[in-house]
This record gives sequence, C-alpha cells and structure tokens, in this order.
Amino acid sequence: MEAAKFGLGVEINGLHFAYGSKTALDGVSLSIRPGRFTAILGPNGAGKSTLFSLLCGLIASREGSIRVLGVDLAKAPRDALAQMGIVFQQQTLDLDLSVAQNMAYFGALRGLSRKDCERRATICLERMGLEGREQEKARNLNGGHRRRLEIARALLCEPTLLLLDEPTVGLDVPSRTGLVEHVHQLCADSRLTVLWATHLVDEVWPNDDLVVLHQGRVRAAAAVEDVLDKTGCADVNAAFAALTAATKQASSADAATP
Repeated sequence: MEAAKFGLGVEINGLHFAYGSKTALDGVSLSIRPGRFTAILGPNGAGKSTLFSLLCGLIASREGSIRVLGVDLAKAPRDALAQMGIVFQQQTLDLDLSVAQNMAYFGALRGLSRKDCERRATICLERMGLEGREQEKARNLNGGHRRRLEIARALLCEPTLLLLDEPTVGLDVPSRTGLVEHVHQLCADSRLTVLWATHLVDEVWPNDDLVVLHQGRVRAAAAVEDVLDKTGCADVNAAFAALTAATKQASSADAATP
C-alpha cells in the first residue's frame, strides 16, 4: 500500500518486524501530517505497540525506514528522539514521588536546569489541568490524572511529536472521555503532532486523521472523512468493521486455496 500523502511529519516506509516466525508488521508505509491528531486504530495484536516501539527506538527493524520531521531515526536517533514526547501503555510514574518531583526527576534526566524545569513544569501542568496539585503524591491521583501527569511530563522538553500508546487502558469511562477530549484540545491549541494508538473506535473524532492497522498491515490511512468515503460507511465503527472483516475473509480464502 502506498504511503498516504499527508506531507512532512512522520514518514514510515516499508517497515517490517517479526518476533521469531511471527510477523508483527508487514510492509507498513504511511505518513503522519504535522500538527494533526492521528489515531492508529486496530484490534489487540494488530501491531500498534510494535510500531510504537520502533518509533521510540526501543527495537530496530532491518527492513524499512522511519523519518521524524526529515530526520532518519536509524542514522540520527538522538536528533529524532529529541523531537518526541512518549507516553507508554504501562504506567511509568514513581508513585512515591510528588507531582512536582516526578516532573523534576524527568527534567534532570533530560538535562534541564532546575530553574528551566520548574518554569516548564508549571506550564505543562497547567495545560493538563494539574495546577495546584504539585505537592500531591502521584499515588493519590486517580487513573485519569496520573495519565495527565505522564502527558505533562512528556511535554516537558517541548516535543513536536507526542506518542501515546493505548493511554486510556484501565481508565473508567469519565476519565477516558476526559483524557481524549483534553489531548484533542491540546493538539488543536498548540498544533502539536499527536499519534494516538487505540483499539476503541469512540476515541477517534470526525476531524482526525485515521490509520487502520490490522494483522500488521495498514488497511486505510487518510482523514476520517476520506476513509468513510472510500469504504462507503456512515461512521468509523462501520468502516473499521468493514476493513477488518474484508481482511479476515481474504485470509480465510487464502487458507482454503489448495
């Protein structure tokens, strides 16, 4: 499948990855438009977390390439990663530290001065609705606010690209809804490029860009309205079902061919 023509932002071409004999990504090519909220939608096992691990440099592929704002991740990993803020699926906060201490510790690891870190932390916490809670222990925050703290921490070094891998896993419905709304608003206000991986259709908004990933392959990559037009569906839920059902039928037919 050709890469979607979104322009410069993140460019992924011909990406393959396997865990032993099991293929996780099979020739993934797509482009992420800068300043947009792009949802990577796929069922569990679709390859979303593998794709994020490759984007974050946690694992490497022998086939394919990744460019972040024109920087080749394989050739200049430090320059590429410096442009990213990352929120992993598994929580990475130190629950015994306060909100402010979690921010300060991360800032120190990234080489920020104490003064600069405090200035940036104030801005980031306010953006995520956590102002006034700096001295609270992270363990005393509810699940939604812990996620907000992780996002505030990821924004501390002023990235141009924010990666969030299944960030609402384990949250109740109000917390999940609030977080989705907050990150969409953050993207709209700051023109931050957001790459949001999810298996939940209702986290995709009508004005988003959408990548449907299934069985390690890109099944669609375009603005939501264009995906709906192409599939002839009225909403994302129907389009997602049609795209993944077509894949399953094709796989079954291949398996039945002598």
